[in-house]
Amino acid sequence: MPRYYQWVGGVAGVWLSTTVSAFSLPDWSPTLALDHTLVQTSLLTRHFDPDPDHINQQQLASIELHNPDRWLTGAAWFKNSFDQPTWYFYVGREFPLWQFSEGVKIRAKLTGGLLRGYKGEYRDKIPLNHFEIAPALLPSIGVQWGRVESDLIIFGTAGMMVTAGLRF
Repeated sequence: MPRYYQWVGGVAGVWLSTTVSAFSLPDWSPTLALDHTLVQTSLLTRHFDPDPDHINQQQLASIELHNPDRWLTGAAWFKNSFDQPTWYFYVGREFPLWQFSEGVKIRAKLTGGLLRGYKGEYRDKIPLNHFEIAPALLPSIGVQWGRVESDLIIFGTAGMMVTAGLRF
């Protein structure tokens, strides 16, 4: 190989390595440290298009583990819209929106995970539930007042749920 190509290759390699290191993406991996735990239950559920088969008493019990970077992981058990026991295992992130006073904060949350429990004749009531396990993406908006939190969760085009919980 001619000496010119070696020189150009070396200069290009040095330029590329310094450019990549100067403009590398920030580290988005969550910190493995526990900041707080949130335990929640459901207060109210409403379906946007009520069906006689729908129930509005979900009996939700959930636990979320939050890290200092606002990442979270959780598990929830509830009765789905058709009175079937259902699990939701998820990960997500909180996004601070406003802080009105020292103790009152408004935030958004987005979680995504796997939903298991829609079976039998209700299996096709949620998308992509071919193996009775379906992906789910749930946005919410919430308020925190000291150790108390409440969320308004939108579950697709089906409805919404209001939850309340305590931070530990």
